[in-house]
Amino acid sequence: MRVLILGDGLLGSEIVKQTEWDYMSRKKDGIEVLYFNDWMTKLSEYDVIVNCIANTNTYSEDKESHLELNYHFVKDLVTYCNYSDKKLVHISTDYIYANSNNGRKEIDVPVHHCSWYGYSKLLGDAHVEMESHNHLICRLSHKPTPFPYDSAWGDVITNADYTPKIVNLLVNLINLGKLGTYNVGTGKKTILDLALQTKKVKSIKSPKETPKDVTMNTDKLNKIL
Repeated sequence: MRVLILGDGLLGSEIVKQTEWDYMSRKKDGIEVLYFNDWMTKLSEYDVIVNCIANTNTYSEDKESHLELNYHFVKDLVTYCNYSDKKLVHISTDYIYANSNNGRKEIDVPVHHCSWYGYSKLLGDAHVEMESHNHLICRLSHKPTPFPYDSAWGDVITNADYTPKIVNLLVNLINLGKLGTYNVGTGKKTILDLALQTKKVKSIKSPKETPKDVTMNTDKLNKIL
């Protein structure tokens, strides 16, 4: 199984660090999502494509950028992987559960956070679920380690963890050849709890627009890992 990572941000870089899988990025290879047809042939030698390219600026109002990266590019990847008989690993987010009921399972109906980020990520998820012939969707959230700020939200509950831990779970799912949708995370905690694992920080309240509960049910993940 030959795996290629698209993107070299925080998540993509950590996957490469833990696996030494090949990667391509806009910075290293000059690839541009708007011109996918110009470089898609470079993917031909790989069996699994892990897409870590996304607009993750959660509260940005740049609608076009969110839709281009988080939806239209995903559509292009699905079409290419179907045609080329490749598996697509789609990285999603816990924010698509932000307005759903508590204890969100993979089979529950996701209701996204009211932002272009949440909307575009949910569109990408839906397209992969409906159109991809061979895929793994991983809904997750991860933070840089050590925690980079001097204060942390004490009122936001999450399954997020530091990037190395989340990537370890993700890589195991890929290596096991899992298909379908998985909530990927560790035990429930506040952002403050997570921050205090690596440094002393001050507790603050999150902005009004921030969803206060983005927890997910991880039983499906825990049963196999």
